[in-house]
Amino acid sequence: MTEEDVSLIREESFPEDLSRWQRPLRAMFPIIAEHPELVYLDSAATSQKPRAVLDAVQTYLTTVNANAGRGTYPWANASTALLEDTRARIKSFFADPAPERSDVFFTSGTTAGLRSVALDWLPGVLTDGDEIVVPFADHQANLVPWLDLQKLLAARGVRVTVREMPYQAASGDYDPAALAETVGPRTRFVAATHVHHVYGADMNVQRIRRAVGPETPICLDAAQSVGHLPVSVADLDVDFVVFSGHKALALPGSGAVWARQARGPRFAPGGWDGTPNTAGAAGLAAALDWLEAAGTDRIERWTTALALRLTDGLRKLPPYQVLGCQKSLDPGSGVQPRCGIVTFRHRDIGAHDMGFILFSHGFMVRTDDHCQSGAGEKTSSVRVSVHVYNTPEEIDRLLDVLRTLE
Repeated sequence: MTEEDVSLIREESFPEDLSRWQRPLRAMFPIIAEHPELVYLDSAATSQKPRAVLDAVQTYLTTVNANAGRGTYPWANASTALLEDTRARIKSFFADPAPERSDVFFTSGTTAGLRSVALDWLPGVLTDGDEIVVPFADHQANLVPWLDLQKLLAARGVRVTVREMPYQAASGDYDPAALAETVGPRTRFVAATHVHHVYGADMNVQRIRRAVGPETPICLDAAQSVGHLPVSVADLDVDFVVFSGHKALALPGSGAVWARQARGPRFAPGGWDGTPNTAGAAGLAAALDWLEAAGTDRIERWTTALALRLTDGLRKLPPYQVLGCQKSLDPGSGVQPRCGIVTFRHRDIGAHDMGFILFSHGFMVRTDDHCQSGAGEKTSSVRVSVHVYNTPEEIDRLLDVLRTLE
């Protein structure tokens, strides 16, 4: 998002063009439409599903449900074709500049995908004395697999140094200058996160490529960006994009690893594939179709504006501390607002108690440590995360309740 976009969001609070665009989209989510008394603010944990996704899954299961790649009869062929079409759909959704060279592999979600990159691909890249750089203050799913790999290789007599991705103290963003000093001639791999799951910050991954050089493979945890904002692998220049379908309007148990297949050996998950989640693939393809039709650029603008509305309100309430970059809270700041995720604490009320209080008013939020790694926040907090089905009126209602708790 450019500085011009940031200024537009700050100056124009929900212009009418986006309001008219959003209203019919909200109505397409049955669980939202059928529960007007509740406000779902936990989309960073899992998103709600539009009718088109539910219909696509039901249609698949009631028309051509069969085991893909295991038979030659029409239903099996249709299931096999569905998987291939969904792989192609993911490449198209990511604006893949070389789809003939890249591959897409289905997983149960981001955690499984990152673990596959760590344990199925990276051992073939590393030798004794090599180094990798990974984030220690992001989601555990983007740290634990790399540490497990280090232990696995150590048992084989291969010593690999795991270096910590450096962060900027003021913003919480990655520090590309410090990263350039961290990498060296033995750096073979870098893991990063696209949007931080607690602070809601776009981690500016493009700067990582410039810091580490053109040859080092980069693996991107895109769990909080796919389905929430445009994701272009041409712009990002990373080697792996790993995401979960359930955070992108699709079903739980669906996800994928997109592999560029340009740096290092070809990636392929190890072991026997087993029966694929074809119903999950049907839902994922439908979700990507829905997102593209709605416009991920407009979804990003909408959810960023919602987050800004919330942070602007919290900034005026002394008992509340918004986590993450404090410069972004300044109304005149050019720093990009949070990408639909706002996490905060109350000075006197614990996060879990706050969760019960908010639900008594109809708000569903996340209240814990949010699966952060060891270098992240140690104290529980309240996380509000929005999607296209949320409204400014819901944010205003939430702020009204929070004011009563001052």
